[in-house]
Amino acid sequence: MLLECKNVCKYYGKKEVLKDISFSLPEGKIVGLLGKNGSGKTTLIKIINGLLSLNSGEVFVCGKEIGVESKKLISYLPERNYLNVHKKVKDVIDYFADFYADFDKEKAYKLLDELKIKKEDKLSVMSKGMREKVRLVLVMSRKAKLYILDEPMGGVDPATRDYILDTILNNFDEGATILMSTHLISDIERVLDEVIFLADGKIMRLESADKLRSETGKSIDEVFREEFKC
Repeated sequence: MLLECKNVCKYYGKKEVLKDISFSLPEGKIVGLLGKNGSGKTTLIKIINGLLSLNSGEVFVCGKEIGVESKKLISYLPERNYLNVHKKVKDVIDYFADFYADFDKEKAYKLLDELKIKKEDKLSVMSKGMREKVRLVLVMSRKAKLYILDEPMGGVDPATRDYILDTILNNFDEGATILMSTHLISDIERVLDEVIFLADGKIMRLESADKLRSETGKSIDEVFREEFKC
């Protein structure tokens, strides 16, 4: 398995945020990590990325425990912008190329050319949607085994969401897997192979997207809304 989480528990103080989470993901899948705000999605993502320690349990990426070696296999798009907006596009490209051995500069510039973004452009003069596209290009230009995208559609217009989704679909290596957290389920469900429903720190569903639609006769978005309605 490409990703394995075994009995993962995480506490913030006395509050249990993740409760005995266990699942595994094979190669070559696009997986939706779906849940309401506060369900534990971002905490789980940060644990897989080695940004948070777990209280108990184990996580493996391609058989490697979370650490320096596993991080080399993961390309991560966090929810919040982390780029210095005063930098030029070429500066952040150079930074990624220096930092990641698997970063493909040629691929990054090709994708940026498609967006009509020049290497001399400053991030500070770009719209939020354009900056999101640059961030996505950086992440998808790595030859990773696991791409983890935390709310890649957040705060951008529908046309930009379509571009982001197409870029994701067309630019991850065969044999890699994408784990994508989002609350905009209707925008991404057509590309999902599997879904994980997370609620109150527990996995409520983990199954094939096609099987879920077939058995319920409903879209994933409709099933999610029914199961998680207030």
